[in-house]
Amino acid sequence: MSGKNYDFLIKLLLIGDSGVGKSCLLLRFSDDSFTQSFITTIGIDFKIKTIDLDGKRIKLQIWDTAGQERFRTITTAYYRGAMGILLVYDVTDEQSFQNIRNWIRNIEQHAADNVNRVLIGNKCDMISEKVVETARGQDLADEYSIRFFEASAKTNINVKEAFESIASDIKARLDATGTGPSKDKGTINVGRDNKTKKGGCC
Repeated sequence: MSGKNYDFLIKLLLIGDSGVGKSCLLLRFSDDSFTQSFITTIGIDFKIKTIDLDGKRIKLQIWDTAGQERFRTITTAYYRGAMGILLVYDVTDEQSFQNIRNWIRNIEQHAADNVNRVLIGNKCDMISEKVVETARGQDLADEYSIRFFEASAKTNINVKEAFESIASDIKARLDATGTGPSKDKGTINVGRDNKTKKGGCC
């Protein structure tokens, strides 16, 4: 896409434990599709999605990070360029929820001080297997003063809402600080656009 086709460029980062469904959330949001197959993201992957917000064209560059410890040094380099970070846990996996605090510490260490954040409890369609109650997710989000969504990449619950919410917050911040509109300056270019395909867990 040429720079003339959008008003803002917003860089987002998806983080969280392996298997919580980061890749599936991204696939649902960018391509409106879903796969049951689980293929671990290797290192980092990204997709492009352009949306309309308040009469402006917003180009979202969304980076999907690997959750495993062995890729952590690769992915932390991407925190610095992120304008918004989506923290994802699996509502059927207690440990992935407990580890959100560790991911927040990573943000505090590596990301910009004013980075926007949102907390997403994925797989909310799996009601019988749910172990992390909605109130606990909300309490954690409230503790860090960030937005909270329970979502399902599989059934497309709150996926669009979560991504558009953080994009809207970032746009408002850019407007307020006079730093927008943003163009492609400083963008990491890996020579491809929206052709990336990685599987993931729902």
